[in-house]
Amino acid sequence: MGAVGLGCMPMSWAYSTSQQRGDRALRTVHAALDAGVQLLDTADMYGPFTNELLIGRALKGRRADAFVSTKCGLLVGDQHIVANGRPGYVRRACDASLRRLQTDVIDLYQLHRADPEVPVEETWGAMAELVTAGKVRALGLCAVGARATRRPGARMHDGTIRQLERVQQVFPVSAVQAELSVWSPEALDTLLPWCEARGVGLLAAMPLGNGYLTGTLTPGQGFEPDDLRARHPRFTAEMMAANQPVVVGLRRIAERHGATPAQVALAWVLRQGPHVVPVPGTKREQWAVENAGAAGLELTAQDLAEIARLPRARGSWD
Repeated sequence: MGAVGLGCMPMSWAYSTSQQRGDRALRTVHAALDAGVQLLDTADMYGPFTNELLIGRALKGRRADAFVSTKCGLLVGDQHIVANGRPGYVRRACDASLRRLQTDVIDLYQLHRADPEVPVEETWGAMAELVTAGKVRALGLCAVGARATRRPGARMHDGTIRQLERVQQVFPVSAVQAELSVWSPEALDTLLPWCEARGVGLLAAMPLGNGYLTGTLTPGQGFEPDDLRARHPRFTAEMMAANQPVVVGLRRIAERHGATPAQVALAWVLRQGPHVVPVPGTKREQWAVENAGAAGLELTAQDLAEIARLPRARGSWD
């Protein structure tokens, strides 16, 4: 079985800010490392900047225990997010991330989004220079994947694969980050085969469906205004209720194994291949340790068949 990573974003951005506490986040990172988690995934835009500062503090004296992944390419304003792929900016962003993370080298540096005003080859070339300079060990790309930008008849990750083919001509891609979960399996169609054919890793973002697949959320419970789920089409009260059969199915399998629905959901992601690393996000020690335990859960053929028969997840776009 593979390993589970830790998505650090919820500790300081996008999810229920009233519950975000620096001391608890530090304990969560340490608990994850103690449980065998190695990959820590962050980005300069999370906060912005505060998430990297948090990871830098957490890794004091423990840098060797972690594989640190961060991202560049997006700037956060008061009411908007814009892409910046200019080479000069990429170099400055990397230096700033190194300072915040309190490290000499970033293990995986990912392009969060391509800048439509800058050829992606130029951005990627600047990132490649960081590898040559010893500031970065490997490069990754985050999938475009937005439903709203899909062209009629196009598959979910066609745009990402076109970007990958372009940047691969400049410098090797080591990893791609894309949403992959029981209720969002689209990456299995074309993106994962592309990665497997080239020995590229897939970081499975949101493998717990933004928390829904844990079975701990109640339909209609509501979210804080700054929580991204407050505007997500699968988190209306109607859709949360409609998708309960997905959680019920995961819970049924979990009970057979003495596990939790979250662990079953993560184990399913791990079963998609040795190139896949799920990166669930959390703010709490308890969930970080529980998630890490999914690496030891062996799903049976019966389990996998039951998951395959689960109803398709619905959102308010359906």
